[in-house]
Amino acid sequence: MDVYEAVKSRRAVRAFTDRQVPREVLERVLSAAARSPSGSNLQPWHAYVLTGGPLAELKKRAGRRLAAGDPWDEREYEMYPPVLKSPYRERRFAFGEERYGELHISREDWEARQRAAAANWDCFGAPAALFCYIDRDLGLPQWADTGMYLQTVMLLLRAEGLHSCPQMAWSVYRKTVAEVLSPPDGLILFCGVSIGFEDATVGCARTGRAPLDETVTFVEAWPTGEGS
Repeated sequence: MDVYEAVKSRRAVRAFTDRQVPREVLERVLSAAARSPSGSNLQPWHAYVLTGGPLAELKKRAGRRLAAGDPWDEREYEMYPPVLKSPYRERRFAFGEERYGELHISREDWEARQRAAAANWDCFGAPAALFCYIDRDLGLPQWADTGMYLQTVMLLLRAEGLHSCPQMAWSVYRKTVAEVLSPPDGLILFCGVSIGFEDATVGCARTGRAPLDETVTFVEAWPTGEGS
């Protein structure tokens, strides 16, 4: 698949079939993704891949916890600033309108929104999931490196005909994930990534993007009298 096509076709898919993802495909993707850039080649990501019984066990534990109404685990990082300023506030609002509008859920129907969000804990039906951790002693540049790694993984999955959905939502069920994975104490769960073949029978609208001139500034020439 052409790189541009992989970028354009990648999106957060929230409905997967139960068709299994071959292990050799996942190994090929993750071996190639190791070439992702990182400052001084620290490679700060720690990935765990779950399929089969272990993933089913995680889904069962998360579902049991959801049914019991257990409170979320305290996040180990701040997902959004307490006060989200413009234009980010408007973009987040627009996403919510698109996402729940697609599901025909009104802004006031909090219970329906919660039911929709609960699909996170089933990985939207995906047969494979990656959980990405980072060492808690590392800094913001290494978090950025980890994001580049995850983007590389998701683009390579598209090249294999697969889709994915990155889910920071798993950070509030981090203790349940840890029960299954037993990661070292020094790691923080950043996110999960559901992986599989898209269920094309379920609608999945693409969210919009800001126009180029809203996020990119081209500096093509020095102002008169400046530069050399």
